[in-house]
Amino acid sequence: MKNYDVVIIGAGSVGLPIAYYMSQKNISVAVIEKEPSVGCGQNRTAIGGIRATHSDPAKIAICQESIRCVSNMHDHHGIDIHWKQGGYLYPVYQEEDEKILKDLLHIQKQFHLHIDWISPEDISLLVPGINKTNLRGGTFSPEDGSASPLRTADAYYQLARQHGVTFFFNEKVEDITSNGKRITEVLTPHHRFSAGLIINCAGAHARKIGLITQHDFPVYPDSHEAGITEPVQHLFDPMIVDMRPENTSKNYYFYQNIEGQVVFCITPSPIKSGFDRDNTSEFLPTVIRRMIDIFPRFRHLRVRRTWRGLYPMTPDGFPLIGFNRELENNFLAIGMCGQGYMLGPGLGKILADTLIDHSDKYDFILEQLNPYRSFDTEETLK
Repeated sequence: MKNYDVVIIGAGSVGLPIAYYMSQKNISVAVIEKEPSVGCGQNRTAIGGIRATHSDPAKIAICQESIRCVSNMHDHHGIDIHWKQGGYLYPVYQEEDEKILKDLLHIQKQFHLHIDWISPEDISLLVPGINKTNLRGGTFSPEDGSASPLRTADAYYQLARQHGVTFFFNEKVEDITSNGKRITEVLTPHHRFSAGLIINCAGAHARKIGLITQHDFPVYPDSHEAGITEPVQHLFDPMIVDMRPENTSKNYYFYQNIEGQVVFCITPSPIKSGFDRDNTSEFLPTVIRRMIDIFPRFRHLRVRRTWRGLYPMTPDGFPLIGFNRELENNFLAIGMCGQGYMLGPGLGKILADTLIDHSDKYDFILEQLNPYRSFDTEETLK
């Protein structure tokens, strides 16, 4: 039996920051990962955007903390994760989208977000060459940005190891036993673990881990495709999000990373449920046509590669953060709805303060994202 204060299931975008920030509290932490190394699940399929411009208080607060953590990674730890504070831009070409975003501004400003409605002329200055036909303006949040998901995962892995976190790779959780209202053992093919706190951070496979404990949490993955171009000279800084739906896509978004490559992703319509991660033939024709329409200078860019990743979705588009009410030492940090990379650093810091130091500063997050909520609302900017 291997005994720890905390055992985390999953070494991805969420599990790694939680492991690091908890290890700073002078407790023993172990991470169990079924893959051979960190970030092999959905972390490596993330495109790297980190924004606090959400539509609800919990995700706004988490991502504000994420931006603080990520933007200070080099200054505090000397690690370059390719952070680029280029902002997020939502250009608007339709009256209904203008109303949605302007209504959201009132909520976002209540949480002290630095975000404003800007004119078509200001958008043209931010993104020279953007299609100005029917451009009504848009919202811009300059404090948002992007970084490399692979570099970020490695940074948190190295920091966690330096602070004594033990990692167990190629260890698939096969059974979880309990006695009354407490988990007593987590069993893998090679080890038995016990801990005062067991945290489920299993991403797309979180529901399967829950089912091992005889509890069914509503996390159902669907897949999204993304791609990256060859590097080119600097064109623009913000992440650009086009909210307009089409027959085969709800929206799409892209940015130019610090190395000059354009990274792009699309939200398919209808959704593609399940665990299939094979590329599709319709992705590139769909996204390229949309990107050229909004930014004609992309016409001659060459795509380097494409990939497909999973979004662990919940019924309302919000994560499930809180204790399993049937097992008092089982905590859930699951259902990130494709935003685990941007939520992970902030959530790790917040949960370390909340669960270890018993801070009540962020109790409103646990209340809003309670796994047993009614799921009768839906996030606007999910």
